[in-house]
Amino acid sequence: MDFCDKAAAIRPGEELAAETLERYLRQHFPGESGSLVVQQFPSGHSNLTYSVQLGERQMVLRRPPFGSKVKSAHDMSREFRVLSKLHAVYAPAPEVLLYCGDETILGAPFYLMEPVRGVILRRDPPPGFVFAVETARRVSESFIANLARLHALDYAAIGLGDFGRPAGYLERQVKGWIERYYGSRTDDHDEAEKVSAWMQQNLPPSPAATLIHNDYKLDNVVLDPGDLSRIVGVLDWEMATIGDPLSDLGSTLAYWVDADDPGELQQLRWGPSNHQGSLTRAQLVQGYAQATGRSVENMRFYLVFARFKLAVIIQQIYYRYRQGLTTDPRFATMGQAVRVLLQAAWHAANSQKI
Repeated sequence: MDFCDKAAAIRPGEELAAETLERYLRQHFPGESGSLVVQQFPSGHSNLTYSVQLGERQMVLRRPPFGSKVKSAHDMSREFRVLSKLHAVYAPAPEVLLYCGDETILGAPFYLMEPVRGVILRRDPPPGFVFAVETARRVSESFIANLARLHALDYAAIGLGDFGRPAGYLERQVKGWIERYYGSRTDDHDEAEKVSAWMQQNLPPSPAATLIHNDYKLDNVVLDPGDLSRIVGVLDWEMATIGDPLSDLGSTLAYWVDADDPGELQQLRWGPSNHQGSLTRAQLVQGYAQATGRSVENMRFYLVFARFKLAVIIQQIYYRYRQGLTTDPRFATMGQAVRVLLQAAWHAANSQKI
């Protein structure tokens, strides 16, 4: 059975201007004479991802979401730049083909990249998919080793020395995400104020900066269908920058739900991290520390911050839904997810457990 990730029909309201796109593509790929077929990869929640087939040429198109309030979070040129530098030294980064900043084509900047074919583990394995205990362990180990590998890259040597502002990165991030929360707030949550104050009072010193993905989770990695422990792709680089590597690890932990986590957190899993054999958050941290040699004594702070940041990201999406800027029915219950994550962040702030 083929479990590789596949595109499907385009969601209503997220259609592309097919005729305009086709004219543009034929200018840049004149050798392709077949028809244009566009489908959508249905699982993303932020930047939109489409399968674009022009004749025999298969490509993937990325563009910002419709109605986004936060333009800086969807900078296509920035995402294109990091991938154009990264693919040669870090094979899981997709190979980009073309960037278009002309908004008259699709109403927003976009870029095209080569497809990355393989298995993506989402919330639960699909029916018929055997996720054995040993496989779960090996996937977990490969997953955290791959993050350590990314953080070991010499970002200056590959031409990304000016890609971010590492000095004061963590302080700016905490301040900025607090501001984003209040800028897109739709409901009152007591935990938001408590967590905001706690983070500002407990800000740790950062280790040396690295290139960070900022959204590294199981459903953003593509696995070799013949060997699930081999990562063949890492997707969704829209938030990549130069910054604190432990904040990147913290983001991973915020997405990773252990088997003994409470039921409300289980409902927010982004992958089968609770399956028997999967490493726990604490084991991921231990594996990362062994692979990198970095101190992880302040990981509790990074988990609190990452859960808060994830709550804000979901809040921004929910804000767009409440304002009628997107009609995607998946977004209707996101207010509940914001509440659960803010409560989980406050719980982590008052716990010694990762």
